[in-house]
Amino acid sequence: MKNQFLILLLIIPGFFGIAFGHTVDSVGDYRLEIGWMNEPVVSGETNGIELYVSPLEPGLSLEEQEFKNGVSGLEKYLKMQLVLKDEKITLPLSPDHNIPGKYYAFVNPTVSGYYQANILGNIGDTTVSLSMHPPKVDERAYIEFPESSDLTLNQLIDGHTAVVGEVNDLKESVAKIENSNSENSVGYLGIGLGIAGIVIASISLGKSQKK
Repeated sequence: MKNQFLILLLIIPGFFGIAFGHTVDSVGDYRLEIGWMNEPVVSGETNGIELYVSPLEPGLSLEEQEFKNGVSGLEKYLKMQLVLKDEKITLPLSPDHNIPGKYYAFVNPTVSGYYQANILGNIGDTTVSLSMHPPKVDERAYIEFPESSDLTLNQLIDGHTAVVGEVNDLKESVAKIENSNSENSVGYLGIGLGIAGIVIASISLGKSQKK
């Protein structure tokens, strides 16, 4: 009995993953299902939303419906509008050539959060205006290893600090050359100023890249 209970605990999470990985709804006589192509989905990664369209089977509840006998050719008549807060984008659908009734809307979600997918258009004589909600997009740092991009930025700032110190040393050297009476003082001065200019330019470039 104990072993059977442990097996049940291992199996149940798998069922929950299947249930919550995709969202199912219906419009008219059709079943619509959406979900992310690649999971876990994170910000900053090219991904896409899968859309499955099939007829509803008579006598079955929505929870009992399965994807079968997919409806093909809908890429000409359906589109997907992806919404996050006040931002929205309209995405065309690309058909899966191996699975009739399966479509893709490719997108790169740049911000984590809950997106809304509006399915708009027509399936035969049925007008479609359906809002669906795929699983949450997580922050990219969720899967970054071993260092996040912020650590790289800190390293860049530390590097700039070191370069600033070198610039100050160059200034002191140039000042000494200016005060000397050597015949080559003018030449050394030009070289020193040139080096300082290059270093300062590199600092400015680094700052612009940081922004």
